Amino acid sequence: MPSRTPRAVASTAPRTTRRFSLDDVLARRLATQRLTGPALRNPASVVRELVCVQAQDAPLSRYSIGLRSGRTDAEVRAVIDAGEIVRTHILRPTWHYVSAKDLRWILELTSTKQEAGLAARHRQLGIDEALIDRTMDLLRERLNGRNFATRTELGISFAERRLVDRGHDLFGQRVGHLLMIAEFRALICSGPMIGNDHSYALVDDVVPRTRSMDREEAICELVKRFVASHGPVDIRDIVRWSRLTQAEIMGAIGRADGRIVASEVGEDTLWFVRRDRRTPTRPHRALLLSRFDEAYLTYLRSGFPRPADHPGGHAAERFAEAGGGPVICDLRDVGTWKRTVKGPVVHVSLSLARAVDADQRDAIEAAADRLADFTGLEGRISYADVGRTSGQV
Repeated sequence: MPSRTPRAVASTAPRTTRRFSLDDVLARRLATQRLTGPALRNPASVVRELVCVQAQDAPLSRYSIGLRSGRTDAEVRAVIDAGEIVRTHILRPTWHYVSAKDLRWILELTSTKQEAGLAARHRQLGIDEALIDRTMDLLRERLNGRNFATRTELGISFAERRLVDRGHDLFGQRVGHLLMIAEFRALICSGPMIGNDHSYALVDDVVPRTRSMDREEAICELVKRFVASHGPVDIRDIVRWSRLTQAEIMGAIGRADGRIVASEVGEDTLWFVRRDRRTPTRPHRALLLSRFDEAYLTYLRSGFPRPADHPGGHAAERFAEAGGGPVICDLRDVGTWKRTVKGPVVHVSLSLARAVDADQRDAIEAAADRLADFTGLEGRISYADVGRTSGQV
């Protein structure tokens, strides 16, 4: 937290109510995030409750939704195809899954700032307002009437219209940034999946009109729902997730009528919703989480501790990597996993701390079993450590 609460909200910000241990916080978050707490049966409800689910690694982001809903990949994809969940650039300049019901007001609140933050990169790519206008016109024409198209198909259309040069070294980046601008401006979002690819659609064709909010109301809604679905959470985590300012966030907390309260965890102050604690009803001892899972990526200061012999050591996490993530067991980050799909088989490679005992390995293998069940494929595991061999999940 900042050392000084903004004066405008100092009188209304709630005071600390109690002190938690880190394990209390970690257990509470897993229940709050529906990983050990009651599952939400509809994948769309999971995304709406979490507000936005980071989704550049789309297959494992669907797995994150499946863990919280007990649904398979095919069932999550069906909800995406139905338009209840869309995938787009929102909040920060990266992919997220978001409820169609929330798309418009979150974009209205956040996208102008995000697009402005990319201005220097757009100048480097030769993207100016004249090119953007021509691109928006092409997208309206190309996608009109639910005529869904993939990024590859749209890139071909851009080249044919001479908006971008396919022979240019930065062709892919120029296409990607032009599409991102169209997403920030609520012109396009994802449509139904075509094979394993997300298509693009016009927002007005697939997303219903929703009530607009003024800025203060929208900030309060975003902060309240983030804390309710991710808490206990550090103010700095909300800043990273939303790109709102600390003053805006503290103002929203101050206007929550005492519903959002604080706790001390070590030297940190964390915020959560009073009297909204979910209890574990699915007490999984071990979880294979995506590297971009909201339960892992969100908390950069008070996340899962690692044992001294963690295979990754204590180096900072590399969040550019896809296809795997941390192995969580007994509220500790005890290793890493990687998923590879080859035909009808999903291979899960595990690299674990040597301190992991036999019972913990059994729990971790059960977590790999859940991953295989989600994909609907045959599951096989292998261990990177000595003395373990491949086997069927």
